Amino acid sequence: MVEQYVGTWKMTNSENFDEYMKALGVGFATRQVGNRTKPNLVVCVDDQGLICMKSQSTFKTTELKFKLNESFEEITADDRKTTTVVTLDNGKLVQKQTWDGKESTIEREVTDGKLVAKCIMGDVVAVRTYEKDA
Repeated sequence: MVEQYVGTWKMTNSENFDEYMKALGVGFATRQVGNRTKPNLVVCVDDQGLICMKSQSTFKTTELKFKLNESFEEITADDRKTTTVVTLDNGKLVQKQTWDGKESTIEREVTDGKLVAKCIMGDVVAVRTYEKDA
């Protein structure tokens, strides 16, 4: 079911990411770096069905390993400690992060050969677009 996500994806576009980071409570300096960074996203699945998502950039590399529908502890790129669950909903990979009574959602969907990630915090939505790296 997640096969369409497997591969290396290069970020080509990022919209409203600064506002999203502000909504998360990310500080100014980290936001400056976050806005300049265009990470690659590497998605793979191992033999046990464990999904691995690695975000790689010159600034920071973060890696998540998880099974669908099972909650796990995540340390985000901005050092939040969240309880996270990733589900597959109508072909979308939906990552829900909860911490300190707050919630953020990242919806990833492959459309027209591009991976589109919608980062949602309250009424703030950032859209980050990736193209598959040949």
